[in-house]
Amino acid sequence: MTVQILRKKFTVEQYHRMIESGILTERDRVELLQGEIIEMSPIGRQHAACVDRLNELFVMGLAAKAIIRVQSSIRLNDSSEPQPDLAILQRRSDFYANGHPQPKDIFALVEVSDTTVEFDRSVKVPLYAQDNIAEVWIIDLNAQLIEVCRQPQSTGYQRVQTFRRGQSLAFQAFAEVQFLADRILG
Repeated sequence: MTVQILRKKFTVEQYHRMIESGILTERDRVELLQGEIIEMSPIGRQHAACVDRLNELFVMGLAAKAIIRVQSSIRLNDSSEPQPDLAILQRRSDFYANGHPQPKDIFALVEVSDTTVEFDRSVKVPLYAQDNIAEVWIIDLNAQLIEVCRQPQSTGYQRVQTFRRGQSLAFQAFAEVQFLADRILG
């Protein structure tokens, strides 16, 4: 016998109403992915240190070119509002105070992964590709490598490159600003 499980899917608007009404609070580490409210993993020391290091590197290298947003929501569509570790965004004078960045505003996203690498690869990155995010970096702290995903299509990213210590890499929107993998990986 097959049992069918019915799930209630939420829109971004419903998700925001839950936050405004106090059903979800700042203490709830959650994000909305394809209409489902997903609990996010706790942030460990290595993960936090890497995010801080990346923030410093990217701000120093891209400050005049982009806004670097750390662990804040982006709005992909009416059913997904993830919180990537870093978002490299088009500069705007309001700093997105009037609404979360959308795909058209995003140069690249970065996910730092230690305990979440499989979730990031199999759930979040394909979602980013479906919504046409031009570039996604996965910083795999356990394997000590950086995966750079480009050329989004509805089925995923068509080009994935792996970078290791001793190599340098750049965001495709800012090819002139190189980052050393050693500095990214710590």
